[in-house]
Amino acid sequence: MKNILKNINKVFDHRIRLAIMSALMVNDFLEFKRLKELLGVTDGNLASHIKALEKENFIITEKQFVNKKPNTRYKISSAGRKAFKNHLHALEQLLNQE
Repeated sequence: MKNILKNINKVFDHRIRLAIMSALMVNDFLEFKRLKELLGVTDGNLASHIKALEKENFIITEKQFVNKKPNTRYKISSAGRKAFKNHLHALEQLLNQE
């Protein structure tokens, strides 16, 4: 059990971070506005959780202008993809223990 628990990543403990990572695993990228709509959270709440994932280098932020309006989008990094897969695998192992 100790080996399984070492792969459970504390960064993914919060449901919003878990949802952000899940959404980014199945999309090439997502814009801030779309993530906010998907998760049903406030701008500030989403921004703080994104910042925590950026700090760990689990997501990549791309800022650009579209029709003279700022546009921010996010994609999962290779480190983030690996960490999230390890986290999910550890949860599966934990659930399947007898």
